[in-house]
Amino acid sequence: MTDTEPSFLTVGAGAAERRIALRVRPGSGPPVVWLGGFRSDMKATKATALDQWATGAGRKFVRFDYAAHGESSGTFTDCTISSWLVDAQAVLSAHVDEPPILVGSSMGGWIACLAARERQLRGEKTAGLVLIAPALDFTEDLIWNRLDDAARAVVLRDGVLKRPSDYAPEPDPITLTLIEDGRKNRLLGGSFDPACPVHILQGMQDPDVPYTHALKILEHLPAAGTVLTLIADGDHRLSRPQDIARLVTAVAEIV
Repeated sequence: MTDTEPSFLTVGAGAAERRIALRVRPGSGPPVVWLGGFRSDMKATKATALDQWATGAGRKFVRFDYAAHGESSGTFTDCTISSWLVDAQAVLSAHVDEPPILVGSSMGGWIACLAARERQLRGEKTAGLVLIAPALDFTEDLIWNRLDDAARAVVLRDGVLKRPSDYAPEPDPITLTLIEDGRKNRLLGGSFDPACPVHILQGMQDPDVPYTHALKILEHLPAAGTVLTLIADGDHRLSRPQDIARLVTAVAEIV
């Protein structure tokens, strides 16, 4: 399998059926699974860097695109946190046969935590979580709560708000369905114990997921086994060479 030729996994049925693109790097030890951010894809800088590390380390590495992201099929406005979680669970079920290390970036941090919780409920273990600017509960805390009354009225009236993005030429479609579904998946309403080591990497110059949000997440995680690395000059992407080095080190330490 090459970087230009993903394999595909069919998820869902009927009108909800989609083809999820993924790439699997063979290797030994606990598999490392990449969960990308909102409107990102598995060819992004951090995912590619981890793939290169996995190649050199002989580690199994799995990366994929959620529905309506990258090379996967689907309509973005039909998708929710719940449906993207189903995509992640399908990939884990098909390609992970021992406790994985889940590496989640931004929204992927939320998906990773939800996936770890679901695995725990099924009696399955997770080897560790590495979370980069984790955007847990972002649909409520970082989108809805930041919208003014006029923008909220548009969402409620039209069912969607097209919000300018700093990461893509076209605006982000924020649907009412996404907001309402996010409320069903909130993790920060109580304590959350993934029963595995957690390492959070957070830039303090991040305008999208402020470092105070990472501090809030810490309040809901067990102190034992949880590490937070604050990067004073780090932005949301954390894709500079020094940021990549920190990410690789965090993953390697859990391995």
